[in-house]
Amino acid sequence: MPCAFKFHYSGKWRYIRFYISKEMSFTLIIVAITVIVSIAAFSNVDLLNKLILWPRQMNSPAEYYRFITSGFIHADWNHLFFNMFALYFFGENIENGLGISGALFLAIYISGIVLSSIPSFVKNRNNSYYRSLGASGGVSTIVFMTIYFFPWSKISLMFIPIGIPAILFAVLYLIYSVVMSKRGVGNVNHDVHIWGSIYGLIIAAIVDPSHGISFIDQLMHPYF
Repeated sequence: MPCAFKFHYSGKWRYIRFYISKEMSFTLIIVAITVIVSIAAFSNVDLLNKLILWPRQMNSPAEYYRFITSGFIHADWNHLFFNMFALYFFGENIENGLGISGALFLAIYISGIVLSSIPSFVKNRNNSYYRSLGASGGVSTIVFMTIYFFPWSKISLMFIPIGIPAILFAVLYLIYSVVMSKRGVGNVNHDVHIWGSIYGLIIAAIVDPSHGISFIDQLMHPYF
C-alpha cells in the first residue's frame, strides 16, 4: 500500500515513497513477539510481575532487565492494539522508506523503551505501588523519527476526519502529554510518551547525515 511524502531538501522538491514490505522486517518481528508475550501475560500474573517495570523491586542490576521486558507486555487488548498498529505502520515506513538497517532499527526501538522509562523509574524509586508497562516509549520514538524526517506529511487520526501536518501533531501531542503528566491522573504513563518522543527527535538528528539542517530547511518550506 504505497503512499508518497513530498519534502524539500537541498533546494529541490523530492518524493519519498513509503510502502509496506512483503519481506519479513524487524518491525513485523517486534510486533509478533510483543503480541505473543502480551497475550501470554494477560492470563499469567506471575509472568506479568516478572516482566513489568516495578521500580521498588529493582534493587539490583539483576532486575534491570525490566526496562526492556516491560515494553513487551500490555495492560489490555486496546493498549496492545493501538501500540502495535502505530509501530507497524510507522516502523515499516522507517525501515523501508529511509533504508535504516534492521539492526539499527531494533537498537533505536529498544533504547527508546529503556531511556523513556528511566525518568519514571527515578521518580518512583521508593513507590511500592507504582508499576509501568507497554511499548509506548519505543513507539513514540519511532513515530517522532518519522515526524523529524517528514514534518509536513499528514497524519490522520480516527477522531480527526482530515490529516494534520505531522509537526503540528507533534507539538499538540507533547503539550497534551506534559499537561496530563503534571495532573497525574489516570493510569497512562505520559512521561514515557514525552521522553520517547524527545529521544526520537534526538536520535533522528544523529542518524540524519545533515544532523538537523534538512529538518530546519523543511520547516522553513512548508507544503500542504
